[in-house]
Amino acid sequence: MRILGISGSLRSESHNTQLLRVAGQLAEDLGAEFVEFDGLKAIPPYDHDDDTADAPLAVVRLRQAIAEADAVFFTTPEYNHSIPGQLKNAIDWASRPLATNPLRNTPVAVAGASTGMFGAVWAQAELRKVLGATGARVIEGEVPIGHAHERFDASGNLNDPALEGQVRDLIEDLVAEVSVAGVAA
Repeated sequence: MRILGISGSLRSESHNTQLLRVAGQLAEDLGAEFVEFDGLKAIPPYDHDDDTADAPLAVVRLRQAIAEADAVFFTTPEYNHSIPGQLKNAIDWASRPLATNPLRNTPVAVAGASTGMFGAVWAQAELRKVLGATGARVIEGEVPIGHAHERFDASGNLNDPALEGQVRDLIEDLVAEVSVAGVAA
């Protein structure tokens, strides 16, 4: 089983990328292969005129990475109570054409971290809504990591066993959904 990880943050010291890596380790502990997508920054603004057979290489890479995955795990910061523009833009590219896009029927899960106290809960809800609109199989549940600047140790691991347990539960639900999807296919 291959899980693609996508962090919605472009920041080099991102708490969401740290969270993504924690999730990746937990997924690997369950026997899944976890691959981190690192090309979000290179994806150009969506333009229908450019959405052709010769789509930009960064877009081709994103679509291919999603298509090769059995599931996708997203982490998102919260910008103005919503999803970062670059993450939404990437999903817009990946969602075309709607009927055959690589997210369609793909199990996806969402978690988020922010330095505020609410842990990106609004952004997580918005991201689940957007992913549902693409036809993805969105796992219910959220993992809000509030005060993220205090939640990771120097090695990038969560320093709260309860939060790590929530991430593990979400990964387990994602893995289970892949198994259900595989049986249904």
